[in-house]
Amino acid sequence: MSGAKKHLRIGFIPLVDAAALIVAADGRFAADEGLDIELVREVSWSNIRDKLAIGLFDAAHMLAPMAIGSSLGLGQVKAPLVAPVNLAMNGNAITLSRALYEELFKEKGDPADPASSARALAAAIRAREAEGREPLTFAMTFPFSTHNYQLRYWMAAGGIDPDRDLRLVTLPPPFMVESMAQGQVDGFCVGAPWSSVAVDAGVGRILHFGCEIFARAPEKVLAMRRRDAEAAPDVAHALARAIAKAASHIETTKDQDEIAAMLARPDRVGVDAGIIRRTLVGKLKIDADGTMRENANYLVIGKAGALRPEAAQAVWLYAQMLRWAQADFSTVGVEEATRVFDADLFDAALGAPAAKASSDRDPGGAFDGARPVDDLRAYLAGFAIGCKT
Repeated sequence: MSGAKKHLRIGFIPLVDAAALIVAADGRFAADEGLDIELVREVSWSNIRDKLAIGLFDAAHMLAPMAIGSSLGLGQVKAPLVAPVNLAMNGNAITLSRALYEELFKEKGDPADPASSARALAAAIRAREAEGREPLTFAMTFPFSTHNYQLRYWMAAGGIDPDRDLRLVTLPPPFMVESMAQGQVDGFCVGAPWSSVAVDAGVGRILHFGCEIFARAPEKVLAMRRRDAEAAPDVAHALARAIAKAASHIETTKDQDEIAAMLARPDRVGVDAGIIRRTLVGKLKIDADGTMRENANYLVIGKAGALRPEAAQAVWLYAQMLRWAQADFSTVGVEEATRVFDADLFDAALGAPAAKASSDRDPGGAFDGARPVDDLRAYLAGFAIGCKT
């Protein structure tokens, strides 16, 4: 790109998985690509989706399944999108109120094992039902989100039907902690830093990292309207390059404090820099008593091929939509989903990858065993709970 910098308005939610976008905009990377990025902080994913669809945003930090849902017109106005780059893999956590945690594990059960914790939750649900008590309420950030799919997958593995056995509600990420503090929700799945904020506030305990449910879940993408990317591919290429360079900087710099401070600003993520730094290195405090848990794959921003959008990731996300009756199976649906994760656009910007794709790029990797999704009907038939499309 040459001449005056291209001005872009890009919406984002205050989450650490927006790190590459924020660092690209606030550091030198976007400017080096001829871009002048105005980041607009939003509260809800519906705002992000709608403002991108009608052109108030040029691009957006977006839930990966939401980009597919928008392109398919599922529960929203149909607005075909394209993701020239992945912003993050993983980064979520399932957090319980301290009261529910004590109820589940006061006598037995292994809180570190998702299969055991799901069974413990199922037992608690049955006990509440027998006693005539109110059902539990869990929150996730949006129906078309990995948060929703992680909660549902985990619960269903314990014999829980999330559409019948409890309440599953939608809340914007910044509202999760206060809702738990007020006793309105018993648990939630949300992206960093909000589970850590709940722990530091003494209202919640992290039960499972998202990567303990799905080893490698496509979490956020940089989304653009498809017609805009096709009309100005140089802009999409420049954005992808700027984000890729920022992601590389985040993954390789020895000064994580600098990155954490940049993200901690009130107009960015707006929480304590120490929480953000722990998130970036995958070392989180899971309880107010100081108990720590570490996983290098808690949040994957740029390593191991994470930036490249892959068709297999789109198919895996579409499979989750089918399982939970958010979509009806069709070959057109599969094709449209894979068009969103545009590896060709990424490759044009950054160069084609080696001919042999890394197995690390395979999506999913559920805690209860691998289930290939190359045959969607067979994949869905393997579950006792969920739609049998």
